[in-house]
Amino acid sequence: MTRHPNDVPLITLYDVPSPSSTPQTWLPNIWRVRLVLNFKRLRYRTEWVEFPDIEQKLTSIGAPPSGVRPDGRPIFTLPVLVDHVRNPHAPVKISHADKIAEYLESAYPARSIFPEGSRALQFIFVHHIERTFARPLLTLMVPISHQQLPPRSQSHFPVSGGDGAAAPAVRSPATWADVKGQFDFLASMLDKNAADGDGVVVMGRELSYADFVLCAMLLWIEKLSPNDVWQQVRMWNEGRWWRLWDRCGQYMEVC
Repeated sequence: MTRHPNDVPLITLYDVPSPSSTPQTWLPNIWRVRLVLNFKRLRYRTEWVEFPDIEQKLTSIGAPPSGVRPDGRPIFTLPVLVDHVRNPHAPVKISHADKIAEYLESAYPARSIFPEGSRALQFIFVHHIERTFARPLLTLMVPISHQQLPPRSQSHFPVSGGDGAAAPAVRSPATWADVKGQFDFLASMLDKNAADGDGVVVMGRELSYADFVLCAMLLWIEKLSPNDVWQQVRMWNEGRWWRLWDRCGQYMEVC
């Protein structure tokens, strides 16, 4: 974590630490926020919160819930962002990655992540990434992620059939085919930008929120999957995904 003078108001990003000895970002929904913060060159700090402590921590700071259960009880998840900069005495507190991105764009419009007229189309793209593109990838990555969590977090979020044993990561040929199929389809759509763009980023030539959402998925694979998985994925579609990762590389600092 980058250290700042205690009396300097900052933005605080609440994040779940990776299993490594040095905490790192790994959850894709939080990576996308971190990429936006770094892209906009905003001063911020990270506060790490383990899974079992999220609800207590967010309740204690007065953060809004990210959703509501069918029985009316609030759901508290990360990321959460607290902005002390604009009003240190009444900081803004926001839950949910997309809402955080929109807030940062409104409060700090320099280096825009939503070029004029693109917001609706970008959120349609984000919806596709979350609801369709990521679906087969979850079959691989959720068990892999669970296996690497500390025991305390594993017991708080079991990935099992109900007997408490973690489900193994599924790497069957059919699962791989589904994952590869999603990457292939997305590549075929992004290739349409090649005539009047660089053929790498969603909006043609300049990085935008949609790119950070997609790159966050790549970072999840890179950080937690077995090395051979990332080595394969990064070279799919003539190395397109490595080129996107590289375009976003300067914004991957963990503060």
